[in-house]
Amino acid sequence: MSDRALHYPDIAPPSSGEWSAIAPGFYWLRMPLPFALNHINLWLIRDHYDGREGYTLIDTGIHDATTQQCWEGLIAQRLEGLPIIRVICTHLHPDHIGLAAWLCERFNCPLWMSASEYGLGRLLSLGVPGTDTASLCQHFARHGMQAPARQAELQARGEHFQRYVPTLPTSYIRIEAGQRLVIGGHHWRVLIGRGHSPEHVSLYCEDLALLIAGDMLLPRISTNLSVFALEPEANPIPQFLDSIAHYSELPATTLVLPAHGLPFQGMHTRIEQLKIHHALRLREVLAECATPQSAYSITASMFKRPLDAHQLTFAIGEALAHLHCLWQLGALRREQDQHGQIRFVCQ
Repeated sequence: MSDRALHYPDIAPPSSGEWSAIAPGFYWLRMPLPFALNHINLWLIRDHYDGREGYTLIDTGIHDATTQQCWEGLIAQRLEGLPIIRVICTHLHPDHIGLAAWLCERFNCPLWMSASEYGLGRLLSLGVPGTDTASLCQHFARHGMQAPARQAELQARGEHFQRYVPTLPTSYIRIEAGQRLVIGGHHWRVLIGRGHSPEHVSLYCEDLALLIAGDMLLPRISTNLSVFALEPEANPIPQFLDSIAHYSELPATTLVLPAHGLPFQGMHTRIEQLKIHHALRLREVLAECATPQSAYSITASMFKRPLDAHQLTFAIGEALAHLHCLWQLGALRREQDQHGQIRFVCQ
């Protein structure tokens, strides 16, 4: 998808452990990730909360030594002795919540999240059955990933979530749809998005014309929409498209602050691009299913490049999401053989 129709303000991306100013008292941080998607954007706002002066942080980065080192440098060199007074996490994925417990404990501050994201995050960090690697391998095996080498790659990857989110705070403050939070002296309205995660929080400030979008609106890549073992019949694509349709009610001049990539304007254009992208994907998948297809076989036609084990989990999950969308619409039927293998074919 081309991003030429989007406008990128002249704000330099910060290096790790540094920040760039978005507005007075509002800072953009960037932390490294050890994946193909190699960074996450975080947001730090000078604030007063619960009788304390300091900063409200939106999202944290993963729990690893590199990110902790970046934070140590930032705390020592940039925060001028002021604490982080609350941590707001947009959703449960490791790059967004990995260091929540570490930061909340260090600064004796609360974690704010939506209930679904916090609850599922706690389950995943505990590695309960259904969320572990064994369940993931079984799930993908049912959907065509039978090759021993591929199964071994996933098993070698280990308990990915627990590695990067070893724990979460044992309590939280709930964020709900439509709620208005006062952060940095401005009102921020809570928008809830679904599909990428159960109850993803984005924050919109009319005064500043800013949207902290998390992963719901990304400028150059499409948000991952996957079906995993814990919810094996999920249908995330309609949930996501319904969610971003509501985001289109915001003014076109809004500056979108995404979790990955650069801040941009052109939200309405981006929403239309994403609608077209998924419509084309669904058409392609439907054509492939003239003969019975598994999620794994569809992955090869959807992603025409080599995929490492990390990328493969999201690719199969997304292929299955497109198959489920067509299945739920009645365009495909789902077949299961005597070995439990699942395939989809046109009606």
